[in-house]
Amino acid sequence: MMMEALLLSTEEMAKRLSLSRSSFYSLHSSGRLGPKPVRLNRRSLWSLQEFEAWIAHDCPSREIWQKMRSTDKQSVAR
Repeated sequence: MMMEALLLSTEEMAKRLSLSRSSFYSLHSSGRLGPKPVRLNRRSLWSLQEFEAWIAHDCPSREIWQKMRSTDKQSVAR
């Protein structure tokens, strides 16, 4: 049984979104890409689960996405 990776490289994530690497970085640097990368050593990796949730919420900007995520975390903590 083969498991799907939970964290993907920038190149893998760009490919999944049908974007070039430079377009992916442009979205990231402009704040239009909601999820932030996870840093492991010198690598930036992206959570597949977070991207799937972001897409399910119609791809909001990072500012809106981070507010939505913090609200979700607060309601789970209660």
